[in-house]
Amino acid sequence: MPKIPDQAQVIVIGGGIIGASIAYHLGKLGVSDTLLLERDRYTCGTTWHAAGLVGQLRATENLTRLCRYSLDLYAGLEAETGQATGFRQPGAISLATTEERFVELRRTAAVADHLGVEAEVLSPAEAHALWPRMEIGDVVGAVHLPKDGMVSPVDVTVALLAGARQTGVTTLQGVPVEGLLIEGGRAVGVTTAEGEIRCETVVLAAGMWSMDFAARYGVPLPLHAAEHYYAITQPIEGLTEETPILRDPNHSAYFKEDARRLLVGLFEPVARPWGMGGVPDVSFAEIPANLDHVMPLLERAYARMPFLHDVEIRQLFCGPESFTPDDNFIMGEAPTLPGLFVAAGFNSIGIQAGGGVGMALAE
Repeated sequence: MPKIPDQAQVIVIGGGIIGASIAYHLGKLGVSDTLLLERDRYTCGTTWHAAGLVGQLRATENLTRLCRYSLDLYAGLEAETGQATGFRQPGAISLATTEERFVELRRTAAVADHLGVEAEVLSPAEAHALWPRMEIGDVVGAVHLPKDGMVSPVDVTVALLAGARQTGVTTLQGVPVEGLLIEGGRAVGVTTAEGEIRCETVVLAAGMWSMDFAARYGVPLPLHAAEHYYAITQPIEGLTEETPILRDPNHSAYFKEDARRLLVGLFEPVARPWGMGGVPDVSFAEIPANLDHVMPLLERAYARMPFLHDVEIRQLFCGPESFTPDDNFIMGEAPTLPGLFVAAGFNSIGIQAGGGVGMALAE
């Protein structure tokens, strides 16, 4: 392992997609004296088990801009760094099964059009033509985003880290940050088992661990880990890399092709919290599935794709993600501790937002 420096201009805590993107963008801005520290292995927190969707359409103009930037960044990252990212653009369909949802989708499509994001409002029949095996009896309308994409979360993180190192940034794994150095009410560095590292600015991008870490220094971060489920089927004939991503918010589900299999993701209205006594120091965590909780949700998702009742599930996965009470990100300098910037609480869209978040926080 390279020698750990005793000082840097910026220290980034966390080697997931968010920390990697911040380090990459700091390097692009000329802040090559940036040090990224990962406690175990890159992506081992929640990045590794993300679905990797890169949608462009969000509820606000600023979020749409951030996600659109992510898509554009990831599209060119492999050519820039030589590291594969798994990037492709099968497009996405968002369904509305109520008039209220259809109004929301049409509004966000109008914002998308204003921002130059290609979006098309569809009738139920037009949506069915793009995904012929779905049930559309309850569908009021839909929006199609033909340029929406997906990536391999681990690969795109490794590519961002490679791009950061190309600008002179140092990235180290296997170096847990034990605490912050505070002088005169300001964060001026971090402590590790190897000693102190001083800096001008600390960036906390430690995902679901950020809340407990920041609380030690009087910085309240309103986020909490919760279970997040998805099922992966056996291979299904007819699924291809061109099969669009399908989002069905009123059924709390999304569907994406994954190596000729279908990944069925769930966003239940009331998720099960995880790590109530503090998030444990684990890597690549997988939570035992609570079948009483998840099976009714899965049945609801299957109502959109009735043919799945005849397809065997290859894997039912449950892993932790961190969420905020208002569904907004926590970004910026901590108001109670100058010198500490935070990027956390990405509500399971960290891959989608990661490029834009890294750019915005670095700036």
